[in-house]
Amino acid sequence: MKLFFKILKIFGFSLLALVILVSGIVLTGLWYRKHDLRFDRQAFPQVQSEADIDILAGELLEQMSLDEKLWQLSGESPFITYRRFLGSWFLKDQFPHIFSGRNRRLNIPPFVLSDGPRGAVVGTGNTSFPVAMARGASFDTDMERRVGDVMGMELRANNTNYLAAPCINLLRHPAWGRAQETYGEDPWLLGEMGLALVSGAQRHNVMACAKHFAVNSIENSRFYVDVHMDERTLREVYLPHFKKVVQEGNIASIMSAYNRFRGEYCGHSEYLLTEILREEWGFEGFVSSDWVFGLRDGVMGINAGMDVEMPARTFYSPGRIKPALEKGEVTMEQIDAMVLRVLRTKLLYAFRDDIMTYDESLKASDRNISLAREVAGRSMVLVKNEGVLPFDIRDIRTVAVIGALADVENTGDRGSSHVRTPYIVTPWQGISSYAEANGVRAVLYDGHDAEEARQVASEADAVIVVAGYTHEDEGEFMGSTDGPPPDHTGSSEGRFTAGGDRPDLRLKQQDRALIAALAGVNPATVVTYVGGSAIMMEEWRNDIPAILFAWYAGMEGGNALAEVLFGDVNPAARLPFTIPVNENDLPFFDRWVDSITYGYYHGYTLFDKKGYEAAYPFGHGLSYTTFSYGNLEVLTPAITCDESLEVSVEVTNTGIRTGDEVVQLYIGFGNSAADRPVKLLRGFRRIELLPGETRRVEFELPASELAMYDPVAREWVIEQMVYEIYAGPSSSKDDLLVSEFEVL
Repeated sequence: MKLFFKILKIFGFSLLALVILVSGIVLTGLWYRKHDLRFDRQAFPQVQSEADIDILAGELLEQMSLDEKLWQLSGESPFITYRRFLGSWFLKDQFPHIFSGRNRRLNIPPFVLSDGPRGAVVGTGNTSFPVAMARGASFDTDMERRVGDVMGMELRANNTNYLAAPCINLLRHPAWGRAQETYGEDPWLLGEMGLALVSGAQRHNVMACAKHFAVNSIENSRFYVDVHMDERTLREVYLPHFKKVVQEGNIASIMSAYNRFRGEYCGHSEYLLTEILREEWGFEGFVSSDWVFGLRDGVMGINAGMDVEMPARTFYSPGRIKPALEKGEVTMEQIDAMVLRVLRTKLLYAFRDDIMTYDESLKASDRNISLAREVAGRSMVLVKNEGVLPFDIRDIRTVAVIGALADVENTGDRGSSHVRTPYIVTPWQGISSYAEANGVRAVLYDGHDAEEARQVASEADAVIVVAGYTHEDEGEFMGSTDGPPPDHTGSSEGRFTAGGDRPDLRLKQQDRALIAALAGVNPATVVTYVGGSAIMMEEWRNDIPAILFAWYAGMEGGNALAEVLFGDVNPAARLPFTIPVNENDLPFFDRWVDSITYGYYHGYTLFDKKGYEAAYPFGHGLSYTTFSYGNLEVLTPAITCDESLEVSVEVTNTGIRTGDEVVQLYIGFGNSAADRPVKLLRGFRRIELLPGETRRVEFELPASELAMYDPVAREWVIEQMVYEIYAGPSSSKDDLLVSEFEVL
């Protein structure tokens, strides 16, 4: 006590007051009131239909002052927002609730965003699924719909109702740091998987928000890079998946991207946000900015059609907007239209009857955990297998698990997509638990010494090498917001956080050295890759008999990995990207670039067009059984532009195990008068077949899905010509049956 008064005597009561003030700010950021997100039906008894909601939105708008209108167009105040981040994120490692658009006087509840590419981010104790890239590899839309269903339930249980997912940015190059958050390189795959997630989540009155609109495929320079491309590339490659979730998924919201597009920030682009999104596609929801740096100027945002500034009211503050109104730089009609879009969407979801009760018991429930384990197993890709897998537990006395990542809790990026989950099963924990349950000895070694690793491997009956990355190597990046750092030739210049784009597509040196040391030591060796995108494997893939892509596999990843390795789960997932033989065949990529032009071709379309060799093609994946294809039948050999193509193909399980097969349909454009891809994915089905079973798989495709964009006429055109049809287990021409049809 004497010391306390001595300090006061020296520094004075001003220091004490400052400490109390700072403590109060931090504590109020830690504990805050969570507002109800549902409308009070008793306050609005007249609302009985969607038409009533439109009327109510207009009535509420008429009662608002300018300041109240602007509060509908942003998150909370900067002081509250960043105080809450200080308390929750930095002191409790939790993503805080940001209550957007609450108006107590008019009984308007707020909405609260929770990120979600792999699970609910706000709150703790949530289910952590495998990353979206893994789920894209599953080619399983029914499963992805169930994942969205769980995300929707857990968001509501956490008192949130605005899901920042799906992320459907296209994987242009495998070095992209946030590749793990999207579904792959193909627009059709992105659209179908994104559509499934939206369907699952929105049934729980959660507003899904597809991101990042648009052309966002570089991480380190995301805040400043200016992306250019021609109109066909934009319309045919980078936008179709967004269009699909808008027009077929009736998605509630879209999030703009940080980057520039043709010289303008995406959050300031009237062309993207109004002309394309609203006027052409008919989008009726609201657009929100990516957080903090997604909006740089309030006037530009309003004129572009940016509805909501997140997470705090900075550029849409009265101090900035009132002078703009007085100068005629923006109009009240524009602001009213923005408020109506937000109100109408929020009202639609907040007035709908819930299909269940949402409470904390839903989070990481047994049902949800079981799904996380199922998803992990169904997402793992058996890339190579020379008779090694599955391991027969009856023939194994000792299994060795080797690698620096073997016993690391590793679910991927720890930025905005980081899920606070109750536990994580590491590869070692899952494999050792499985082995112990079957009376098998399991040995763990981190692999730091090559000779010792060789000794451990030589004494085992099965060897599992775990190699790959963590959030330190790839993921969300916080760096310069206005341009590249002065010297960005190294791996970490300008880096404020871990993650970012990968400077090297190979595994880390320590992993490559370990694999080289173990090659040939034990014939029963498998390399298990943990990561979020493609890797170069040329220096070692021919020396290892089995390769399994396990991804960032979520909270149950270790258990699922064991089930796949020992044959309890038969792998059936497919690569959602192309792995090249020569890295130089990939599109140009510079993680610090300030301006870049994206070409029409990437991934398998580029490899098809140029005749490049793929080590493993898009859609490739093996199974513990075998399949054959036959009798590709075109049921509609000639169609008009208003009709649909109907195709079927027979698939037979020719092996001795029950297994899933991913049947892929591609359309070829070899007769086109324009420059078009050799072929494009236009359908896929994941089916289960018993040994010896044959099933005819049918596809129906509207002729509109054959169209190309005419930038001169500014319309979609269906070429009247003969098209090719390809059906098979991957995009490789050697795997595909071929037929044709004609559009008259």
